[in-house]
Amino acid sequence: MFLLTIIILLCNNSWAAEETADPSISKQKSIQFIPKVVLVALEKNQLPLSAISIAVSEIPKNQQLKTPAPLPMHELVNWRSEIAMNPASTMKILTTLTALDVLGPNYRWRTLVYSDGFIRNNILKGNIYLQGTGDPKLTPESLAKLIKNLRDLGIQKIDGNLIFDRSAYDPALLDSNLIDGEALRSYNVQPDPLLYAFRTLSFQLSANKGAQTTEISYTPELARLKIINQLNLQAGACEDWRKELNLDISPDSLPAKTGALPADWQATFSGSFPHACQNVLYNVVAFDPNTFLTLGFTAAWQLAGGEWLKPPQGKSGLVPSAFNPIVQYEGTKLVDAIFDINKYSNNVMARQLFLTLALDQMGKPATVMKSEKVIQGWLQRQGMQFPELVLENGSGLSRIEAISAKHMNDLLIAARSLPNGELFFKSLPMAGNDGTMRNRLLNTIRGWLHLKLRPEIRVKTGSLVDVKAIAGYVLSKSGKLYAVSSFINHPNAYRGQEAHDQLLTWLAEDGPDPKAAR
Repeated sequence: MFLLTIIILLCNNSWAAEETADPSISKQKSIQFIPKVVLVALEKNQLPLSAISIAVSEIPKNQQLKTPAPLPMHELVNWRSEIAMNPASTMKILTTLTALDVLGPNYRWRTLVYSDGFIRNNILKGNIYLQGTGDPKLTPESLAKLIKNLRDLGIQKIDGNLIFDRSAYDPALLDSNLIDGEALRSYNVQPDPLLYAFRTLSFQLSANKGAQTTEISYTPELARLKIINQLNLQAGACEDWRKELNLDISPDSLPAKTGALPADWQATFSGSFPHACQNVLYNVVAFDPNTFLTLGFTAAWQLAGGEWLKPPQGKSGLVPSAFNPIVQYEGTKLVDAIFDINKYSNNVMARQLFLTLALDQMGKPATVMKSEKVIQGWLQRQGMQFPELVLENGSGLSRIEAISAKHMNDLLIAARSLPNGELFFKSLPMAGNDGTMRNRLLNTIRGWLHLKLRPEIRVKTGSLVDVKAIAGYVLSKSGKLYAVSSFINHPNAYRGQEAHDQLLTWLAEDGPDPKAAR
């Protein structure tokens, strides 16, 4: 309690101004303190002061320079800000900001289609080759557009198989380690130059009380997959609907020969499902990349009115160097991907974007080392050196990635001077409005509705076991813009949201008033 009291006193009495060579200019000293409201929240949630780092800087309104201003600038709060910490998903800030500046917001991923056959009487006699460049959002809608372009060549039927060229990435990336061993969870999907629908099968389940059954649908459409529904409705709330539900996805019949695809697959639901549940989603990664894409492409071709003369097999391979693409599909726009990555903290898309930096700037195959070199080169061009920086995949879904709160804040400050800084700003989740901040600070925000100038909080969040993090901007009720970064690394980090919310509210209310303390 003694230490807590001392720091509270520092909080209330440590603001001061320092004279510079120009008497008309003053700047804040770097102050080692934690706001009182944050201290109280930390103590309440059993988080020691050694578990948190905080950096807060005020960004002048007129900072619209062609190159970043000297850093740090107008630093207001500095608590252990130079310590390397695990930032969880706030590391996506570095990846997305670099990509916006290096690749540009209008960059698009390409998926190329080749064939080793010929078209006669509207039949393509030969194999289809798909070559990917890592489109992070190759969705069923995207695949439908690609297939329309293929159909426009006059193809109605295909007599051949599917060959998938993933040479854009180093093969080792497809077998990289999982953070928690949960191979069936969507957030753990590995990078893939031909990543279709996040390789995730999404089932929607709803109780039909009248028929005493559970209605089940799924997306994306997969060929030769049928649902076996053995679920029983039961009384009870919907909170623990997974508890008594079992799902098994397996071949319905054995392959006719070694290496052939099964003729059919079954998704068997068994156990019980609460009658109070409606439209719940059960996401699962159940197929290897080749099988998932084969079944997905086959179904999409059939939905477009095309036919297969025989069920196609799918396998990995390389496009012969002499081939020219017959279809070139322009996929996701980078700025749209960045909005998804930052607002919804999409780890899979972030990892694809991280590797795109290597692929675009250094050529294939993309590797983690190449991506890191691109990011380090970009930092150097901005005049920034982060000796403590550790990158593993650029998404923050890592036990070893590290950065300091001070340097994360340096990134946020530099972003305001970059050509696409406003796009980056808008990509961050807005408290009480969207993304991972949609349900944060709701009561506080309602209390600001009467203000003429309402505070705006745009913050990227991060969360892992033992990690809680925030990094972003606070536009205060007086119109000041603050960059704020804070990381909590501790076994009790899951209790850290209150401390971070208090910090953001404190800044929105304009925090300390240096003039009042003098």
